[in-house]
Amino acid sequence: MKPILLSPPHMGDRELEFVKEAFATNWIAPVGPHIDAFEQEFCQVIGAPYAAAVSSGTAAIHLALRLVGVQPGDEVFCSTLTFAATANPITYLGAKPVFIDCDRVSWNMNPDLLWGTLERRARIGNLPKAVIVVHLYGQSADIDPILEACNHFDIPLIEDAAESLGATYKGRATGSFGRIGIFSFNGNKIITTSGGGMLVSHDSQLIEKARFLATQARDRAPHYQHSEIGYNYRLSNVLAGIGRGQLQVLSERVAARRRNFKIYQKALAKLPGIEFMPEVGFGQATRWLTCLTIDPKAFGADREQIRLFLAEQQIESRPVWKPLHLQPVFADCEYIGGAVSEDLFTRGLCLPSGSNLTNADLERVISAIATIHHQNSTTNLKNHFSSC
Repeated sequence: MKPILLSPPHMGDRELEFVKEAFATNWIAPVGPHIDAFEQEFCQVIGAPYAAAVSSGTAAIHLALRLVGVQPGDEVFCSTLTFAATANPITYLGAKPVFIDCDRVSWNMNPDLLWGTLERRARIGNLPKAVIVVHLYGQSADIDPILEACNHFDIPLIEDAAESLGATYKGRATGSFGRIGIFSFNGNKIITTSGGGMLVSHDSQLIEKARFLATQARDRAPHYQHSEIGYNYRLSNVLAGIGRGQLQVLSERVAARRRNFKIYQKALAKLPGIEFMPEVGFGQATRWLTCLTIDPKAFGADREQIRLFLAEQQIESRPVWKPLHLQPVFADCEYIGGAVSEDLFTRGLCLPSGSNLTNADLERVISAIATIHHQNSTTNLKNHFSSC
């Protein structure tokens, strides 16, 4: 059987043309016209006036934290239900993450928890240096109250929109609200440059400084002079060419993933014990990944049994992110909240969601999930009668 992958790259026709142009003009190094054009075109999509293309979303977060002044010993509030790359850069700077639980409505940072914690911290004079909010699985967090809290306490907000390119909050693109927004173009994202990232901001000086730091912080001089520590984080002109081609089909990629979700939802909602990640009324999600939770008693199998059964059928699925406060590497970090993210991790599963999935692929996934439900239901029924 052909493997069905979780979220593979989906390349089009224009990407190769831009790459050939980079080769033909010999703009191969990490500067060139494709980078400039990619940044400008990305700004038009996002609605932020300034952007800097870098080598990864992780690099973008690292730069964003440094740009807002995070230093050793500082604390940074961070969503807990996310990939480790959101929080790892906090530690690069010698700072410490404080993790905040999500809500069940959006699966993103709980605004009430953020407000309450900032109020308590303000009373004792111990506010964080920054807040990183994640827009999870292609859905926006509830930005208004989160941004209001950050502005009230004069704390810069960094939006990790790595998974949400193409999503909106009240008609506006995610990543365009905070002091800095970051995006990822990793191979599994809704568009890809194979590896890459972007910072966006309404502050031109921040983006100018980001470019400076991303090119080894080289001072303006005819010789190589450095007054600050910098990084080799700039995106290459070749990869920027791929990004330009991918950006042209962003709306098509979003539409395809939303279609996947609707097909899954229509077919699988009939099975007991399955609930899909909600789409909150304040915005439109991209459904970068189709995520659901399983009630094992009602369904007849738990999340892990389903995942392993799908793997036997050459179908890749993954658990929802393991909350960062449960990760061994962050075991000594403070955690604010209850057990919402832990429950979502225990019961949550991400299904194949690529924009290049065929109807046959989707039918195969749906059939496999229905099969394990019926098999386990029959087995449980037989066991029930055997024990009578």
